[in-house]
Amino acid sequence: MFASHELLTIAILYFTSFFAIINPLGVIPVFMTMTADISEKQRRRTALKAVTTAFIILMLFAFAGQLMFKFFGISANGFRIVGGVIFFIMGYDLLQARVSKIKMDDEMVKKYVDDISITPLGIPILAGPGAITNAIVLMEDSTTFQLKMVLVLSICVTLFITWVVMLSSGKLAKVLGPTGNKVMMKLMGLIMMVIAVEFFFAGLKPILIDILRAV
Repeated sequence: MFASHELLTIAILYFTSFFAIINPLGVIPVFMTMTADISEKQRRRTALKAVTTAFIILMLFAFAGQLMFKFFGISANGFRIVGGVIFFIMGYDLLQARVSKIKMDDEMVKKYVDDISITPLGIPILAGPGAITNAIVLMEDSTTFQLKMVLVLSICVTLFITWVVMLSSGKLAKVLGPTGNKVMMKLMGLIMMVIAVEFFFAGLKPILIDILRAV
């Protein structure tokens, strides 16, 4: 059993680690540009589905991450490489301003919302390699039921803040207008491509080192 002040210290540590990795404020430009051309109702639905997807993924890996990694023979570095590829493709599309204003029927809007809320918003922007790895490591360190609940609560609070932040981005999109959104889209496309390269080589470097050591 832990004293109340010890639990509070651990809770702050858990929360700050997830908050820093997920970075809710950093999600705003990506979410804003990708949902600029859909209604406020669909934007809210996208935010909720993205956060729900991230929560499910983080819980899944927190409680069964090590088993899944061992079973499939994959690593966090593999996640970083795949995340980098996904980021690069999405960044390239944003750089070309391909999320253009087109008239979509209800079915097209639903499919678009489903697509972006799961990938890339839910995975890997929110539940990326860093957040997944953090969930696995902290769950291993949480040796008691109390600590496990603190971990789950830390993830919930972080994602709730992220959800609130994403909902607020709609107001910013209205202020910027079509031209501002297009400029923001291109800027974020460039930034996402840079992040993609960082993700890709951050995952590739340890793998190459292991290969060279084996040789």
